Amino acid sequence: MPAITLDAADLSRTILRMWWPALRIAGFVASAPLLSSSAAPARIKIALTLGLTVALAPLARVPVDLGIFSAAGLFSAVQELVIGVSIGMVVQLTFDALALAGQTTSMTMGLGFATLVDPQHGANTTVVGQLFTMFATLAYLAVNGHLVLLGALAASFETLPIGGTQVGGNLMLAVAQWGGRVFEAGLLIAMPAVVALVIVNMALGVVTRAAPQLNLFGVGFPLTMLAGLSVLFVGSDGLMAGISSLIHSALSAAGALAARAAGGIP
Repeated sequence: MPAITLDAADLSRTILRMWWPALRIAGFVASAPLLSSSAAPARIKIALTLGLTVALAPLARVPVDLGIFSAAGLFSAVQELVIGVSIGMVVQLTFDALALAGQTTSMTMGLGFATLVDPQHGANTTVVGQLFTMFATLAYLAVNGHLVLLGALAASFETLPIGGTQVGGNLMLAVAQWGGRVFEAGLLIAMPAVVALVIVNMALGVVTRAAPQLNLFGVGFPLTMLAGLSVLFVGSDGLMAGISSLIHSALSAAGALAARAAGGIP
């Protein structure tokens, strides 16, 4: 059996070839839904980053003259992190928008005090916001969103090669524009429940004005909660349709992000 020799030059080239894809993948893991959850151990995230680097590194074209400790290398390192974070952030913004929609609904229902620990962010969130996040997670996994997002990450090595200079304001503007649209869509999802509860509160105000001796807190609180739960139950089909449509749009936006960043935003 021939002896295996380890050449320092080959080892250096291998490290360089793995280093640049690892930066983009690390940014992706730090921002993508589920992968960036604070409940996931750091060792799992590191192992996932290394595994994806080994799998996706052959797709990346690394310039031979790009050094790690040069000025161009520092700029490329920051650029790779930004690209990875942007691809994952496009879909993560959808989950954040739905959590905001749930929180708005909870506050209108009077359930602002009922909070649970959100494992995705490691912070307290309202129960309706947690419910919307669970629906979004199920829809995301049902359409294999994690695999679609990994496909977008792999395609970015082709459309946005390592060491290129085409990434700039277009990429950040694309993420910002998508963030504005997705938060608008999240508020539209919460709008039916919010409008119904506003009507209930207006009716309670009229009743209280007509009968001042009525205990508003004793009657109004269970009534608004019951009305909010009824609206969520009746509109559950439309709610899931809106969440699924938003998830599909986010995955499509993640796939088109690299092309838009490279070619500009229309």
